[in-house]
Amino acid sequence: CLATLIIMLVGDTYTLINYVSFINYLCYGVTIIGLIVLRWKKPKIFRPIKVNLLVPITYLAFWAFLLIFSLYSEPVVCGVGLIIILTGVPVFFLGVYWRNKPKSVNRLIESVTCWGQKLCFVVYPQGGGAEEE
Repeated sequence: CLATLIIMLVGDTYTLINYVSFINYLCYGVTIIGLIVLRWKKPKIFRPIKVNLLVPITYLAFWAFLLIFSLYSEPVVCGVGLIIILTGVPVFFLGVYWRNKPKSVNRLIESVTCWGQKLCFVVYPQGGGAEEE
């Protein structure tokens, strides 16, 4: 989010749309790959909607073409898009992966989360959090 704000202040909106488009295509493809992997590794799991595997495989073929063409035609835009994605890695390690955090770090993360929820009007109901659902 911070990287996006900086880019918005420095660059133009068209460039930001290009960065986000590459990121979206990348995430869609990774999601479809995850779907195929789950169908292969856990075939017995309940799925409310099940499609023929030819559909995601065909989608991946077109996705790979678009991604390779994007990397070839605009490598700088794709590189900046990848850098924007990678800015989330430290946040993941700080907030999710690191289990035995000091109380001060937990309090900081909780206050930032609360501030973000108030800013975006995203608040859990009074009964509890996402863990209970």
